[in-house]
Amino acid sequence: MPTPSMEDYIEQIYNLMESKGYARVSSIAEALEVHPSSVTKMVQKLDKDNYLDYEKYRGFVLTAKGKKIGERLVFRHELLEEFLGIIGVEEENIYEDVEGIEHHLSWNSIDRIGDLVNYFKTDNSRVEELKKIAEDNKKE
Repeated sequence: MPTPSMEDYIEQIYNLMESKGYARVSSIAEALEVHPSSVTKMVQKLDKDNYLDYEKYRGFVLTAKGKKIGERLVFRHELLEEFLGIIGVEEENIYEDVEGIEHHLSWNSIDRIGDLVNYFKTDNSRVEELKKIAEDNKKE
């Protein structure tokens, strides 16, 4: 199982490869706000753990294992953003909140949050009712 730091790199590499078709050390470093040397070290570790195939001076690609984990990590991130939006977290706080909690939840918790999101999405009146509760609580 990857560490939270490894997850951040895998998720970022997956996102870059999906959007651009490739991921460069400089792009990963910029997105994660780390030094390129840190990215190179992590890429080597991810290669050693079979999350990606790395060839010095040539680049890297995610392995099947890395792609599968990347998909799950992106799903988790998007699900948590959607959940926080549904429960009324202010838009400007959502991304940072997700970054703060995503590595601390079990996949069982993620699945249950997914169930709750689906529950709210199947009947929009539930979302409206929750918004009303939040508004009423602000007045108190």
